[in-house]
Amino acid sequence: MKKFILAVAVVLVIVAMGTSAMAADNQTVAVSATVVGVCQFLTGGTMAFSLDPSVGGDVIGTATQPTFWCTRGATATITDNNGLHFGAGSRRMQHATSATDFIPYSFTYTANSAGSGRNTTLTMDLASTVVAADYLDALAGNYADTVTLTINP
Repeated sequence: MKKFILAVAVVLVIVAMGTSAMAADNQTVAVSATVVGVCQFLTGGTMAFSLDPSVGGDVIGTATQPTFWCTRGATATITDNNGLHFGAGSRRMQHATSATDFIPYSFTYTANSAGSGRNTTLTMDLASTVVAADYLDALAGNYADTVTLTINP
C-alpha cells in the first residue's frame, strides 16, 4: 500500500510539473533611445578696435573667438541679432556718453559646424573691420555694441 501511495504521489508531482511547464509563456520588450541633436556655446567672444585718426586706414578688430560643441552628427546653424545699435543699414557701436554718435563696423563669422560630441570644442571665426572714413572725424571716447549669437543644431 505504501508503494501504491508513493507511486500516486510521484504521478501527481509529474502531472503538476507538466501543468506548470505548459502554462509558461514569454514576451519580448522593445528597448530604444533617441540622442537629441544639441549645440551649445562654451564661451562668448570679444572684438576690440584701437582707432587712431592720426594713423588712419581701415582697422581690423582683434577677436577672441567664441567656442561651442555639438552632438556628433549635428550641424550647427549660427545666427545673430545685428547688435543693439543697428541702424542706417549697418551695425554700429554707440558712444558711451553721446547717444547720437555711432561708428559703423562690419561683422562676419564662420564656424566649424561638424559636431563630434560634447568633449570636442569647436571654434568660430569672427572678423570685423572699421573703415577709416567712419572714425576719422568721430567724437573721442569709448564706443560699444553687443551682438547676440544664437546656435541651433
